[in-house]
Amino acid sequence: MSLIDAERVAALIREVAKTAILPRFRNLKPEELTEKGPNDLVTVADIESERLLSAGLLAMLPGSTVVGEEAAYADPGVLLRLSGDAPVWILDPVDGTLMFAKGDEGFAVIVALAFKGRTVAGWILDPVGDRMAVAEEGEGAWLDGKRMRVSADRPIADMTGAVWSMKPVTAALKGKVRGWAPWGSAGRAYMALAAGELDFVMFRKLNPWDHAAGVLMHAEAGGKSALFDGAPYRPVPLKSPLLLAPGPESWVTLRALAAD
Repeated sequence: MSLIDAERVAALIREVAKTAILPRFRNLKPEELTEKGPNDLVTVADIESERLLSAGLLAMLPGSTVVGEEAAYADPGVLLRLSGDAPVWILDPVDGTLMFAKGDEGFAVIVALAFKGRTVAGWILDPVGDRMAVAEEGEGAWLDGKRMRVSADRPIADMTGAVWSMKPVTAALKGKVRGWAPWGSAGRAYMALAAGELDFVMFRKLNPWDHAAGVLMHAEAGGKSALFDGAPYRPVPLKSPLLLAPGPESWVTLRALAAD
């Protein structure tokens, strides 16, 4: 079901990045950066881009609502909107704020649209490289107009992956996979997954703004994903870790090794 013009949303995301994010990249003043917690930063770029995205997206889809990372931090009650009947825009205005604050290009802007408990569209922008990945439910995943495909489902010894905040799992997989890719931004990892540049990823922390768009994108590019308990991903806060792999066989193998 198409609720919105995907190209209009992509244009808005690009405009907000040019207006509120890129002018501050490698140009942040000390007073424009604060710490919400250990290694959890927020900048004026996060706050301003979330404000602009929220206003623009709500105007595009009357009757919709927004769950943004910074709004949810200020008021966790915002998360209740995810279980309502209205379409919900899910925003991570600067995904990888730590990278952004360090002057590293590996950050992203993530926008998803959810409706009645499922993600129906997602957008991930690499602002510095001006690369836009877009996925719509049932319509495939696309990177700047080119169809995205996950990597082939092959032996995990030939795979490169990334694991977030799960040291025991990393230890269990040591020597069993080809290598590890460092990623400071979930959005950029999802872009690489859907494009076949990265084979698998495991996440422990599942804030919806980090994952709603990317899980849909990976699925539309042909990948297999599920929570560690086997349940499908949903765009709500979840407890079980998430595993994304090229296909069912590698998913089962990786999950079994992670359990060990």
